[in-house]
Amino acid sequence: MKILHLSTSDLDGGAAKAAYRIHRGLISNGLGSTMLVRHKLSSDPTVIANKTILAQVGSKVDGRPLKRYAQRERTMFSPQWFPDSVVGRVQALNPDVVHLHWTCNGFLQIESLAKFKKPIVWTLHDMWAFTGGCHYAKDCDGYTKGCGSCPQLGSNSAKDLSHNVWLRKAKAWRNLQLTVVTPSQWMAQCANASSLFSQSRVKVIANGIDGERYRPIRKAVAREALNLPKDKRLVLFGAGSTTGDQRKGFHHLLAALQRLQFDEWRDRLELVIFGESAGNSALPIPYKTHYLGRLNDDASIALAYASADVFLAPSLQDNLPNTIVESLMCGTPCVAFKVGGMVDMIDHQRTGYLVEPFDVENLAQGIAWTLGDDLRRSELSQQARVQALRKFDLFKQAEMYRLVYESSLN
Repeated sequence: MKILHLSTSDLDGGAAKAAYRIHRGLISNGLGSTMLVRHKLSSDPTVIANKTILAQVGSKVDGRPLKRYAQRERTMFSPQWFPDSVVGRVQALNPDVVHLHWTCNGFLQIESLAKFKKPIVWTLHDMWAFTGGCHYAKDCDGYTKGCGSCPQLGSNSAKDLSHNVWLRKAKAWRNLQLTVVTPSQWMAQCANASSLFSQSRVKVIANGIDGERYRPIRKAVAREALNLPKDKRLVLFGAGSTTGDQRKGFHHLLAALQRLQFDEWRDRLELVIFGESAGNSALPIPYKTHYLGRLNDDASIALAYASADVFLAPSLQDNLPNTIVESLMCGTPCVAFKVGGMVDMIDHQRTGYLVEPFDVENLAQGIAWTLGDDLRRSELSQQARVQALRKFDLFKQAEMYRLVYESSLN
């Protein structure tokens, strides 16, 4: 069986990393697997870079229709209208199954999917596949009824760009041989409720991770390697554009830390941030903050998790973020709002703390509860590792995908 994964990148971003891990897990399980990407960062010979002019231009021009919407939010919105060169590459590689991942930013045109003439498995790393172009719908349920009057576009027109994108998807994907995979139960519920995928087969397979690469490391060793203090409680936060992405909830984290400043944590707690290279002096962070910058290799990322007493993920809406999977596998408990896929990952007061959305006071309480007792924190750490191995073992997830491929072929 030959599987071809389509992804904008193999390592650039959470969705790309999740796709690449699935790809490597399949190879380790004896399946023939190849990745076709636009932006290749690894030296892996099983990853092919699609370096055509169309592939490079697509990322630069796909957003042009958005210029008509001057009042739109500055969040990602993908029309995917620009022609691509992917179809020819897929036909030349002739896989048995095409496995789609994150293919936006002008990489894959909506109309190309039907041209593959192959069974398609699509892992949804965000909501784009069933919306009119947004990647996270926030409080909008337009994707359940055809989109239009899009709040992210600042539009009052029922026949705006979002409705046009939705119509293109509905027309182009009408007869696809498609299996939808979602990493979280929440994303599966959204897909089932959507007007595009309500009749599709939807299966839940969590993101997988190699438990040998991500594993507990003695805190003293990890902190010495990263030049972090050994006598403080360290809370870790990280994501791409960590403090600037509103959806990642750093503003709520900041408010919770400010509340803790007036408790006994004033001189005991310090913050560690990865994903940014230097501190932003405009941020009123009430604790000493250590910036680790962008961490690109598994060993450094694992050290960051192992160095922390707790990982904080205050996202307002999220699927099944790799950061929590990685943290739990390293034995570091997590605190997050009880939204999206967070409830699939964190067992409340067993592997971390689930906070009532979006209660900043409860967030501060969850951080304090996780940090407050050495024995409890040790038990949380042990359970985090045990449950991560049970839920997110890469090779178990790869076997689940193999069964999905076989079913799609049959």
